[in-house]
Amino acid sequence: MATLHINGVSKSFGDVKILHDISLDLADGEFLVLVGPSGCGKSTLMNVVAGLEEPTTGQVTLAGRDITHLPPDERDVAMVFQSYALYPNMTVGQNIAFPLEMRKVPKAQRTEAVNHVAAMLQIDHLLDRKPKALSGGQRQRVAIGRALARQPSLFLFDEPLSNLDAKLRVDMRAELKKLHMRHGVTTIYVTHDQVEAMTLGTRIAVLKGGLIQQLATPMELYERPANLFVAEFIGSPSINTAKATVSDSGEVMLGDAAVGVKLDASLAHTDVIFGIRPEDLRVSPLDTPGAIHATVALLEPTGAESYVLIDTAYGEFTLRMPGPGEFVVGQQLAASFDAAKVHVFDATTELRLG
Repeated sequence: MATLHINGVSKSFGDVKILHDISLDLADGEFLVLVGPSGCGKSTLMNVVAGLEEPTTGQVTLAGRDITHLPPDERDVAMVFQSYALYPNMTVGQNIAFPLEMRKVPKAQRTEAVNHVAAMLQIDHLLDRKPKALSGGQRQRVAIGRALARQPSLFLFDEPLSNLDAKLRVDMRAELKKLHMRHGVTTIYVTHDQVEAMTLGTRIAVLKGGLIQQLATPMELYERPANLFVAEFIGSPSINTAKATVSDSGEVMLGDAAVGVKLDASLAHTDVIFGIRPEDLRVSPLDTPGAIHATVALLEPTGAESYVLIDTAYGEFTLRMPGPGEFVVGQQLAASFDAAKVHVFDATTELRLG
């Protein structure tokens, strides 16, 4: 069983602490995505697992074996980098076979593995080409093929799609998901792209400042974010937020209007943040009780849906609407919502309430 345990891992560079006591447990075959803004520590954590960095404190165990201080080539780990890291003087076939050659795998077995992986990734017609003769997507497939051929206990992907154009990223994302479904190898995937995180991960760890903000399934993150940072980071367009207060009876108040969410009365007079996802706002008649009155400020049609930016008394909100829509800039409208879809966060701690 290729389970991975990261226990109390911290990492400092001089006086700068990058990782703060990180603990994670990955089940055999799990696809964990590390996501967060630049500088949050996700690549550093990946490098600690890979053996490219020594942790300042903590332990890393793979398949029951302590690998904390082992060199990378003794960890049974395969890593795919953002830069592909192919050998320019080798052909595609030689690049894929190189890790097997280093492990003294017999030539016939190497050839079989290369042909199998190349056919799976649809690059079998490129085996005699050098990397300079390949497109970005083809180079990335070669890098993935080189990792697959090793049949490691753990795959590590460090932003492998960030150098590809938008369409190719979508295509390669689907290919990666199919590969994981087919092989089921335990995987850690680093990205700053929350769409990649949501579509690929069985679980997602959201990092900020070297700390895990939340570890959960994609839908748990989206529907019950632990704090305001997670709520704003996960989801595109981002969640709408506005300042709110709690009444004497515990009602969350947006201005003078109750939003339909009641908290414990002990939170009376607490400043809170009201949040609602763009798809959870709907256009209603202007006289709808409790609706937010607004003016259309900007239209962003994308084809299958449209994003409508509206000015309200509480700030700018975004509505996600199906189709091209029939709105015009300057139009007056009212937006209502289901109270069950409202998110409330403490304005000071930014932690989820209720």
